[in-house]
Amino acid sequence: MHGVSRPAEYALIAQRRIDSTKCRLTFTSLIIYMTSIYVGNLPFTATEEEVRDMFAVHGQVDEVRLMTDRETGRARGFGFVKMAADAAQAAIRSLNGKNLGGRDLRVNEAEERKPSASRW
Repeated sequence: MHGVSRPAEYALIAQRRIDSTKCRLTFTSLIIYMTSIYVGNLPFTATEEEVRDMFAVHGQVDEVRLMTDRETGRARGFGFVKMAADAAQAAIRSLNGKNLGGRDLRVNEAEERKPSASRW
């Protein structure tokens, strides 16, 4: 992944600049490293909005996913948050161990999913 040692995603943000004298549209690119954060020990009543608001204090949140059981649809007590790498590190430092709904959160950088062993 181009020298990046931790799980990261690249997001390309195009910034438009209009040259009004020549009516020309040009684009400049900026690569932002996105980090996926594991959030564990969530109360089963936690909502995506509540988790987003908690992380948004540290920077822009790109995505929040709370995991649910496939069969019952009930919360599994963990999820993932994606945000820019620098904001993610600040959020991890600040929120790891923070109490939410009577539970101490476990917040750290998500690890890439290991391939599961084939059952067949």
